[in-house]
Amino acid sequence: MRGMKLFNLNDPGWGRGQQNQDDNSSDNKPGQSGGPPDLDEVWRDFNKRLTGLFGKRGGRGPRLPTGGGLPSLPGPSPRFVLLLVIVAILLWLASGFMIVQEGQVAVVTRFGKYTRTLTPGLQWRMPYPIEASQDVNIAQLRTFEVGFRGSSRNKVLSESLMLTNDENIVDVQFVVQYRLRPDGAPAYLFNTSQPDESVRQAAETAMREIVGRKPMDFVLYSGRTEVASEVQALAQSILDRYKTGIQISTVAIQNVQPPEQVQAAFDDAVKAGQDRERQINEGNAYASQVLPEAEGQAARMIQEAEGYSAKVIGQAQGNTSRFDSVAAEYNKAPAITRERMYLETMQDILNDTAKVLVDVPSGNNMLYLPLDKIMGQAAHAAGTAGGASGAAAAGSGGGTVAGAGAAAHAATTSRTGKPSGSPAARGVPSGLDSLLNNPYSN
Repeated sequence: MRGMKLFNLNDPGWGRGQQNQDDNSSDNKPGQSGGPPDLDEVWRDFNKRLTGLFGKRGGRGPRLPTGGGLPSLPGPSPRFVLLLVIVAILLWLASGFMIVQEGQVAVVTRFGKYTRTLTPGLQWRMPYPIEASQDVNIAQLRTFEVGFRGSSRNKVLSESLMLTNDENIVDVQFVVQYRLRPDGAPAYLFNTSQPDESVRQAAETAMREIVGRKPMDFVLYSGRTEVASEVQALAQSILDRYKTGIQISTVAIQNVQPPEQVQAAFDDAVKAGQDRERQINEGNAYASQVLPEAEGQAARMIQEAEGYSAKVIGQAQGNTSRFDSVAAEYNKAPAITRERMYLETMQDILNDTAKVLVDVPSGNNMLYLPLDKIMGQAAHAAGTAGGASGAAAAGSGGGTVAGAGAAAHAATTSRTGKPSGSPAARGVPSGLDSLLNNPYSN
């Protein structure tokens, strides 16, 4: 295609060369001095340049029709038409490129039938109308509420009121969270007409079924977690049965309470139940305190009884062995054994007594020695002597020693029953000494 020189529209001569210069000669034609250019010439020049643009060389363009109608333009070149077709096809094919965002997939349909699923990234499909795509967010965590909207006070009683196994009505408010499975986008789009509403209805159906199997107290107090787990499993089985491509993540029970009309009576019943539980706990605590103590006492008594039994049995066995040994010795020397046994017995009897009876071989009467009174008098005399000599340190010390010696001698006498040494050395009163020397003087 050859080049073309365009005319300047600001040129007064409209592209006619030297004719656009001012010419004041008298040979100018009428109407050319300062007038508009010839329209026929302008159209021929434009048609010539347009024809050169479309590939035709030479020739003259069409003239204006004499009837005043529009002129006919020359037909386009086949190469230009082919170029336009190729460009249009390339643009149409380029419209099939698409970018799938992270966390999304593109479901591709060919003439309305599902063919494949495109993963995140730069993807290509056949352009419209052969293939079409629809983006589906599989990473989004979808949430809906059953029994309330926004706040627990904004209740939807048609959804929250449910009947329990013991024919009581409870107000259950819960939240369900779900997302699409990685391969569940086609099922989410084509298997159900309203998949989100299907999830809501499945969750509500499962909750009513599970609550209908449980008693009221179980749903209100101890069984919330178990009820939520069972509802999630049952709702998921319903959705899998319909092949919705949805995975339930969480079923959380927000609030469970009796209806407002019976709330006061139910609170009284709950309070009574709490009092009952408190008393039971107190009884269990008291039993836990008393039972170990009683068991400990019983174990201690059993051990004491076993110890006493062992002690008695041991003593009996020891006495038996001793009696056997004594019997053997007695058989060898009966008189000596009898006397020794008598002396040992009397020693055991008189060991802790303060009264002594002295048997005199030459007489028939026994001498009674009141050692307790004698010892008391000796201690009193020693105390009186010590108080009288308290002014002098040496004297008081000697008196105390003498009093202590008298008391010790009296104790020794009471233990042995026999005086030792002279009366002055023993610190024994003269009356007692004479009595000991001559017991039958009285």
